[in-house]
Amino acid sequence: MAFAFPKSFRFADSHEYANSDGELVRVGISAFAVDQLGDIVFVDLPEVGSSLTKGNSFGSVESVKAVEDMYAPLSGEVLERNEAVLASPEELQNDPHAEGWLLVIRPSDISEIEALMDASAYSAKVNAG
Repeated sequence: MAFAFPKSFRFADSHEYANSDGELVRVGISAFAVDQLGDIVFVDLPEVGSSLTKGNSFGSVESVKAVEDMYAPLSGEVLERNEAVLASPEELQNDPHAEGWLLVIRPSDISEIEALMDASAYSAKVNAG
């Protein structure tokens, strides 16, 4: 199965995405990661006001197969978390790049986004397997 990824998104090796909208960044996990996990039963996210450090775990996603940590693609402060996904984790499976976003953060250094893969590089990585 080939996956398509939004062109404006940037991706980490660990399958999280960052979608910058000016000063704020929406964070989530890619459709590829969701597909690999299977049926998602629980999502654990940090509280609003928490600080994220790029590369450090910020929460986990649990499926019937496994529990996987999620890693911050950028450092910053959590401004919002997707309560709909917390209440109904299956929402993450339906549309991980839109309604299934996880966090909105204010990055401490927006230039960190440049170190992430663009959609075409990420697509080549995951579709090569």
